Amino acid sequence: MEREWLFEEDHRAYRETVRRWIARELAPYADEWEAAEEFPMDLYRKAGEIGFFAGGLPEEYGGVGGDFRYKIVNAEELVGCRSGGVAAGLGLHDTIALPPISRFGTDEQKERYLVPGIQGKKIGALAVTEPNAGSDVGGIRTRAVREGDEYVIDGSKTFITNGVRADFYIVACVTDPGKKVHGISQILVDKGTPGFTVTRKLHKLGWRASDTGELAFENVRVPATNLLGTENRGFYQIMEGFQEERLLMAAGSTAAAQHCFDITLEYAKGREAFGRPIGSFQVTRHKFADMLTWIEAARRLVYHTIWLHINGHECNKEVAMCKIFACEKAVEVADMCIQIHGGYGYMMEYEVQRIWRDQRIQPIGGGTTEIQKEIIGKLLGL
Repeated sequence: MEREWLFEEDHRAYRETVRRWIARELAPYADEWEAAEEFPMDLYRKAGEIGFFAGGLPEEYGGVGGDFRYKIVNAEELVGCRSGGVAAGLGLHDTIALPPISRFGTDEQKERYLVPGIQGKKIGALAVTEPNAGSDVGGIRTRAVREGDEYVIDGSKTFITNGVRADFYIVACVTDPGKKVHGISQILVDKGTPGFTVTRKLHKLGWRASDTGELAFENVRVPATNLLGTENRGFYQIMEGFQEERLLMAAGSTAAAQHCFDITLEYAKGREAFGRPIGSFQVTRHKFADMLTWIEAARRLVYHTIWLHINGHECNKEVAMCKIFACEKAVEVADMCIQIHGGYGYMMEYEVQRIWRDQRIQPIGGGTTEIQKEIIGKLLGL
């Protein structure tokens, strides 16, 4: 298929395995998990068994090697699970929690977190956002003070995906207040550490099956060996992860838009009004033409930027463009698909409303659209 030009045979074979697993193990239960606002923890272990978390990670720790494109395959195929919450829970562990440990962790940290993480036996979360610091990572207030062989952490985090059920957390902390962004570090905190609590599970417009939590740290003591990477280099480690996170969000959003388009096209061919299918009316045909154009443009921009990234080319501007265009257009597509469905699109039993709810977070999370535009402007020298 022409749109598969970015991927090699190994990626395509892996895609088929993941697609079959999602169709068998996830999609049939989406409605049940959405209603319960939770999916079974056992899904992580099952995902680990098929190698879902192994792509792009080192073989000596249980990965299968390869490159970032395996993560892209996962992001695209998770759309088929029919629940943005399930996709968020599995996807964040796969693409946001494990790569920093692989990239910056010590051998001991990799044995402790990466090995069971790839197996789906330990679940991770990235804890950066705070009540007063979202896109402004440099504004975080959670402190980690070095006392002998320990760090003492105090502060709070919010909007943390996997925040309620994770086994370990990569926590962004201020370790040198006088250095602003140059004084932030990432520290690993295990569930059950004294002084660390999940204060509440948050209820959301979308991603309802995922657990999003608020966290509190009060005199939390962890060994100094829990420092991830280099002290006071945490901001740059976070930014490096953000680039891939934004590409993954753009790829997943494009796939979600395509899925929403497909089910709406089928609906428009079968639903009749005034004696003929609603898809035959010019106003509806033009909506489909617009949507398909946006989706194809988004896919080509995203795939081109992924190619730049995996080949080592500087692409900060292009990543920001992907995050803006793909995520914003996916919301527009979902909204237009609801309109085409009419009253049925507003009913909870129709999937298009769920896609809209799940996609609405994409222009916000991982750096808002407004932040991406600022990045582009600065890179243009403005």
